[in-house]
Amino acid sequence: MKKILLGLLAFGLTIQAYSQIIKTEELSEVIVYATNYKYLNNVDTEEEASIPVEMLRRKVAAFNVKDSDFYQDDYDLYKINFFIPEGKILAAYDKEGRIIRTAEKFKDINLPNTVKKAVLKRFPGWTITKDVYLVRYHDKKGISKKYKLKLVNGDKVIRTKVDAGGNFL
Repeated sequence: MKKILLGLLAFGLTIQAYSQIIKTEELSEVIVYATNYKYLNNVDTEEEASIPVEMLRRKVAAFNVKDSDFYQDDYDLYKINFFIPEGKILAAYDKEGRIIRTAEKFKDINLPNTVKKAVLKRFPGWTITKDVYLVRYHDKKGISKKYKLKLVNGDKVIRTKVDAGGNFL
C-alpha cells in the first residue's frame, strides 16, 4: 500500500513538469465599425413590436454588400430583398454598404402596448383580427411607422391606421 501511495505522489509531482508552456503572440490590430448603426438606432424603440421584426432588421444591418457575389464597383445602388414568413424588408445600400432606405412590411405581429392601449381606449369591445406593420426608413428624411388594423365586433368590421405613438391617422 505504501508503494502505491508513494508511486501516486511521485506521479502527481512529476506530471506538472510536463504541463503546457503557453507562448504569447501579438495579434494584428482589428478595427470594428458599424456601418448601419443609424438604421438600427432609428428603427429600434424602447418597446419592440416583435422578435421576428428585430431579427430580420439585424440581418439587414449586418449584410455586407461588398462580400456578395453580385458586387461591382461600377454600381452606386444595390437593392436587396429579405424575407421571413412574418414579413419582408427591401433595403437599398450604397456602394460602401450603408443603408440608404428601407421599405418594411410585417403581418400579424405582436403590437406594442401604446398601439393596443390606443385601440382599446377608442374602440372598447372590439378585437384586432389582422394587423400590418409598415415602416419607411430614409437616412436623410428619417423614419415613419404605421400599423394598419382590422377590428371586429360581432358582424361589424372597421379598418383603421395608427402610428407608433398610438395616434389614429
